[in-house]
Amino acid sequence: MHRVLDGIRKYNEPEIRIVKEMADVKMNNEDLPVVETPTTFNVSSFSSQNSHFIHFNGPGTQDPHVPDELPTEASAQLPVYKTLNIQIPPSPGVPIIKVQPYFDVSLSLLGEDLSDFKSLCWPYISRRLLALLISLGLIIALTLALGIGLGVGLESCSGKFRCVLSVRCISVAAVCDGVQDCGEGEDELNCVRVSGKSSVLQVFNRGSWRTVCFEGWNTNLSSLACRQLGYNSYVNSNAIPITSIEAIFKNSLVALNINQQALRENFKIHTASFLRKTRCSSGTVTVLKCIECGSRPAIRSRIVGGNVSSPGQVPWQVSLHYQNQHLCGGSIISDRWIVTAAHCVYGFAQPLLWSVHAGIIDQPVSGSEALSVEKIIYHTSYNPEGLNYDIALIKLKLPLSFNDQVVPICLPGYGETFEAGQMCLISGWGATQDGGEASISLHTAQVPLLSSGECRRLVSLSSWDICAGYLKGGAGTCQGDSGGHLACRGSLWTLVGAASSAQSCGKENKPGVYTSITQALMWIHQQMEKAEDQSQGASHGGRAPAELWI
Repeated sequence: MHRVLDGIRKYNEPEIRIVKEMADVKMNNEDLPVVETPTTFNVSSFSSQNSHFIHFNGPGTQDPHVPDELPTEASAQLPVYKTLNIQIPPSPGVPIIKVQPYFDVSLSLLGEDLSDFKSLCWPYISRRLLALLISLGLIIALTLALGIGLGVGLESCSGKFRCVLSVRCISVAAVCDGVQDCGEGEDELNCVRVSGKSSVLQVFNRGSWRTVCFEGWNTNLSSLACRQLGYNSYVNSNAIPITSIEAIFKNSLVALNINQQALRENFKIHTASFLRKTRCSSGTVTVLKCIECGSRPAIRSRIVGGNVSSPGQVPWQVSLHYQNQHLCGGSIISDRWIVTAAHCVYGFAQPLLWSVHAGIIDQPVSGSEALSVEKIIYHTSYNPEGLNYDIALIKLKLPLSFNDQVVPICLPGYGETFEAGQMCLISGWGATQDGGEASISLHTAQVPLLSSGECRRLVSLSSWDICAGYLKGGAGTCQGDSGGHLACRGSLWTLVGAASSAQSCGKENKPGVYTSITQALMWIHQQMEKAEDQSQGASHGGRAPAELWI
């Protein structure tokens, strides 16, 4: 939540007082719908009392996922969702004092008569007016400087790659060449990906994505590739015929020509000097698997919509607790990373106040280990009013232990598609009716994916949004389900969406809106890769890369 801290200096002759005031910025958000049928699933806070709140109001719509009030103390209870309040612990602020034009306070302290003070400045100009003119001049100068600088930067970066933090431009040919040209190395991130339904390995080289042939490939390279994808694990890599992959991935092929001596700690598999164009003499390309995911070892029967979940039915589902109470859902994608919605953490992303509970069915939690949070990252382009780029990552301090009740869900491959009408799984502890109380037990339901065209007729969508649900009403997400999964099954269960917003919890012509994981995939892997690079740098005594937020 935005905070504005403004110090106001008021002058009353012959004494000076400095008064600090805080202004609360009011805002609203939009959230997910409620279902009025037994097949509805939902989530909200379990607290029924609240105190010390500052109310937020503003244009747009309410976001029931995130309460609208702030407590004065970190220990204050979370509000009930139907009251649409939010709480954020107080954080120290630094008052800003507007300094008046020169005035010798010592004259006042010495008891001097200040009645002739105006005569010290001739011609006399009101101090407030002078301060206003100076401030206005500075603002205009700064605006012009920024505008000119930005214009020059944009013009010079046309057709080039912009280094975000170092504010410089480099040739596209220098991107993903194994040499860090940007100060923070962002030109060497997102240079490896797995694509399509088969998870074909690709590297970015000389301005385009190229599929990696299997000849010359080995397990050491597989481990390095998985690390560049942000995983600290590697499962296996295999060869599949070129003829079996999607046509778009057959057009450009490369092979790695590398010896073991070149495999240094900081080696990147996309390094240009080790790549050569080829037609794949083996006739096969590389598929890569970095993590066991998308299975449900405890479940052997099909799901029906709207049922209370059984243990292990959605083993990637977690409950995100803020100040020890459930606030949102999330999905496990590795032993250290959770995917959720940005609006769940926006404005109060203090890791110490959050905990994660995995492998649970019932709330409130009893006997479940609270997993500590190390870092919370949300997309910096997230707009709390429009809910665009509504995606966030939570990194755990310690890795999860996987079992039948705790299993990561697979991320989709780049370019992987999911057809409208396909039945997908949703779950959560959300409210059972719009504005109602949270559910004690985890509920699951199946909903169909909707085409973007059909969805746009009914709700406002951004380029990062997809939607799912029954147009006639029924199962759907609701308050407290935010951040939870939209999971669709191919060969394995895959995370297709993260619950973002809904207009009316499962009601007619009000489908649920989800952030598309396919659209967010590059951002997710970039954050994971940066963290893995930092971890590797720290473990080898090196200097970890600076944090990069995009």
